[in-house]
Amino acid sequence: MSKSQIGRVGMAALVVLTVLVAASDLAAQFQPPGSLGMLAPDNIAKPRPKPPFNLTGAWLHGGETERFDPPPGFKLTPEAQKHYDGAQIATKEGKIYRNDIGLCWPAGMPIMMTRVWPVSMIQLPTGIFMISELMNSLRVIYMDGRPHTDPDIAVPSFNGESIGHWEGDTLVIDTTNFVAEHHWIHDRLGIPASDKLHIVERIKMINEGKTLEIEFTLTDPKMWEGDWKMVKHWRRVDDRDIAEVECLPDLNDHMPSVHSKDNVR
Repeated sequence: MSKSQIGRVGMAALVVLTVLVAASDLAAQFQPPGSLGMLAPDNIAKPRPKPPFNLTGAWLHGGETERFDPPPGFKLTPEAQKHYDGAQIATKEGKIYRNDIGLCWPAGMPIMMTRVWPVSMIQLPTGIFMISELMNSLRVIYMDGRPHTDPDIAVPSFNGESIGHWEGDTLVIDTTNFVAEHHWIHDRLGIPASDKLHIVERIKMINEGKTLEIEFTLTDPKMWEGDWKMVKHWRRVDDRDIAEVECLPDLNDHMPSVHSKDNVR
């Protein structure tokens, strides 16, 4: 190896190290000084009231329509209406409107919690992990009393930042800090999400622990007026495990959404 090659390798290593240090410093900013991570043993060991129920297990969508159907009198903003109209035209032409999920973009919330794919849940004293078979999407609900991250430093994501707490026998999950690009509330109707999307879930365990009743309330002032509400039911499926299901474009070639002539952009 020549001196110039050694120099280039050394410079590349220095750049990588600088990026890693910067990323570490940035990540540290999101946790207040002295705070504990969700899985820190000292955090898990803190005394807390016993939760009304435990979500640990596998759950499957209960059979209602898997999408969020708009309520009567629902009014879109001009920005969302443009996409809605485009989706209607595409449907009439036998095409699909901006199906980003078919192109392997993450489904995100609320779609992760409304499709027919099973979801495994693991509940700890400090949080809840949800793993969906839909592209093996991971969702984390923090239950250790932390507030939402300041929007000025938060890193947006498709599933957002979920903070949970108990109100009596109801689990309330408040989710904000969403990615806007390639993120849809109702992909078939062409209704997108914005960075102002806010989702509140109120979860009850009914039917002797065999069913979850989830009331969703969505607000997004950039896309529609008022609240968008929906109730879904999930049933416990103790005989199911979550399989690894990756979204690979090469395996989706049979889907219309991966072909430009059928996927209206």
